[in-house]
Parts: sequence; structure tokens; C-alpha cells
Amino acid sequence: MSTAPTLFTPEAPAATAAAGPRRPYRVAGIDVSLTGTGVATLAGTTLITSTGRRKDTIAQRRTRIKAIVDEVLLAVGVVDLAVIEGPSHHSVGGSIWDRAGLWWRIVDRLCSQDIPIAVMPPMSRAKYATGNGGSRKEAVLEAAQRRYGAVLDNDNEADALVLRAAGLDWLGQPLAEVPDGHRAALAGVQWPDREAVTAR
Repeated sequence: MSTAPTLFTPEAPAATAAAGPRRPYRVAGIDVSLTGTGVATLAGTTLITSTGRRKDTIAQRRTRIKAIVDEVLLAVGVVDLAVIEGPSHHSVGGSIWDRAGLWWRIVDRLCSQDIPIAVMPPMSRAKYATGNGGSRKEAVLEAAQRRYGAVLDNDNEADALVLRAAGLDWLGQPLAEVPDGHRAALAGVQWPDREAVTAR
């Protein structure tokens, strides 16, 4: 594991000049993967790694997924909002069922802790980071390092940091200035009710 240190939105920002929050919002970004899930919080970025085999039994696959979920929730901690990357509809091959199960198990655990959840599609994540929804992960990694001054070891952590940054931007507390063309990606995110976030 490793750590590193004019708003466009489909709605009005939660934080206003007249009455801002008493403290910075606690937002987590989660990039779900069976092999390397990235989590970004105020404490930094973390990579949760796991390995499996094609011939693993149902019980072994269940145990693996549960272990990943437990580590993710531990890394997320107590937050006001979790921004999770949505599934890619173009994904083919690999362990599609297991990835989907992992995604839903994480979402279910967040819901059970009453943590509001935002779902950011992969193209929106790329657009927010680079201005181009078709950007590859390497470009997102480079953009995240440059904009946020973060030391990132891999693209999973970079994706998680971008997800966290998008959530903070939506709440009116951006990590850094982002061009309007990039910020337009916020309109493609499935956001929770603002009241659910601000009331925590």
C-alpha cells in the first residue's frame, strides 16, 4: 500500500460563500478492481491488491472478494461522500461476474453505513482529468500528478484521486482549479441528494 499527499455543476454547489461547511468535506474516491483497487481519501491514496486463479472455487472467489471489500471499507473510513467509478459497459473477457460482484459488495457496504454514493462513469472520470473522455489511463495518471502534485505509483490510485477530486468539486471545495471543459464531466455523474451529504 502507498499514500501520497466559477463552478460548473448540474446543480448549485453545496458550499456557498455565505454559509460554508464547518469543516472540509470528507470524500473518498474508489476505483474498483479485482487486482488493484485504488482508494483516495484525505489521508492519501492506497492500492489494495489481490490475486486469484481461473480455477478458483466459488468459496475461494467469495473469500477473495470479501477480503477486498473489507480492506476497501477500512481504507475509506468515515466519509461524507464516496465517489465510485461506474462499470465499463465495453468491458469484455476476464472475470466480469466477479468484478460486478465486488462492485456491488462495496456499494452495499457503503449503503449499510449510510454513506452517500456518487457513481462516475469511466468516460466522465477521464474527461474531468484530461478534458477528453476517451483518454487512456496513462494520460489520466499524468494529469492527476500534474494538477494535484501527487506522487502516484499507478493508474488505479490516479483514478481514485480524480474521483475524489470530482466529488469535492461538486461540493464546492475543489482540490485544484479545473478548466470548465473538464468540469463539464460532473454533469454525467449520478450524484446523491445534496441533503444526504450536507447533513452528515
